[in-house]
Amino acid sequence: MAVIVVVAALDTKGEEAALVREVIVERGHQALMVDTGVAGEPRITPDIPAGEVATAGGTALGALRERADRGAAIAAMARGAAAVSARLRAEGRLDGIVGLGGSAGTAVGSAAMRALPVGVPKVLVSTVASGNVAPYVGTKDLMLMYSVVDVAGINRLSRAVLTNAAGAICGAVEAAAQLAASSGAPSEKPLLAASMFGNTTKLVDAARAILEQQGYEVLVFHATGSGGQTMEGLIRDGYFQGVLDVTTTEWADELCGGVFAAGPTRLDAAGERGLPQVIAPGCLDMVNFGAQDTVPARYRAEAGRRFYVWNPSVTLMRTTPEENARLGEILAQKANAARGPVAIFLPLRGVSILDSVIEEGPQPFWWPEADKALLEAIKSNVRRDIPVHELDVNVNDPQFAAATAGALLDMLKGQGRGLRELK
Repeated sequence: MAVIVVVAALDTKGEEAALVREVIVERGHQALMVDTGVAGEPRITPDIPAGEVATAGGTALGALRERADRGAAIAAMARGAAAVSARLRAEGRLDGIVGLGGSAGTAVGSAAMRALPVGVPKVLVSTVASGNVAPYVGTKDLMLMYSVVDVAGINRLSRAVLTNAAGAICGAVEAAAQLAASSGAPSEKPLLAASMFGNTTKLVDAARAILEQQGYEVLVFHATGSGGQTMEGLIRDGYFQGVLDVTTTEWADELCGGVFAAGPTRLDAAGERGLPQVIAPGCLDMVNFGAQDTVPARYRAEAGRRFYVWNPSVTLMRTTPEENARLGEILAQKANAARGPVAIFLPLRGVSILDSVIEEGPQPFWWPEADKALLEAIKSNVRRDIPVHELDVNVNDPQFAAATAGALLDMLKGQGRGLRELK
């Protein structure tokens, strides 16, 4: 029997939470009710009362009620729900978690879920699940279900949605238990992180094969903003032994306002932890936007600016020599701050598929002057003790994959985690 935590404001969502609990119990599991309501008394009896949640959030429930500040109350209960869910997981009293609510309930419930590791089943029924959900999901494997109607009583639609949500969390918990039973002991292979984009897939696939052949497990992150943020977060959480950060394209979006920016701390985590890392300027030739009409007017009006329609929903913009020079400075600064071993690899024949020359001729983003500005800025700003390797190939050529993977293996070997130890 699994323990499934139900997070809800039981003063306003008690009836709905009771339905979810009923389905969970019928499936043979235990429902542990966590009350996050502030305004009034719970309509059903919680296992963890709102006062305990508020205390975990650093305040008293009575103080929140006296203050009557909705924003402050939501923030406090979100902190408390996160602390409570993490504690329950540590105590072995949380195998999965389900939440429900409007905008406030979504903020609180998602905070509780983001405090849990990746792999713990998480389902959240929300009235705001059809909009921008990035603030709620963050970098965790949180499943959002749109409530369709408001979470305000039981009717023919809400009953169906809530029943499905309860079934979903039960199914996820059961599947997780089955996976754990079939897998046996966790893999002993050390983990490596790698960054990838569609335009560096050949590079990362080839490098991953080399690294896995030497006994490592490689987790690849799609450099779409959230992918880079997730990778950085898991590096900070101590999951990885080394990082193959060869697709640093998110910094182009950060600099130019693209949709795949990962924030100013991208490329910080490995250096902060002192992990071996290989850095390359993969896909720094491009900035990502949505459909063509979403490209900012200032860029569309700029003479000579290059664009490429990757698909109807993705428009790529070529970075200029000036932008590339700044990106080179940033990469060098990030490498300079590293506390552990780091090596930089520079492809002299382009940093992506689009930035290359093939039999048919130059591809749309081939711009040697822009690439030169990028590479020269890296070389002129990087610490002298950081090795910089220049290869007369495209970033996706097999030689580049072999060189970058080999360098990371050498660094790992130097830390006692290399080929000899893994054989």
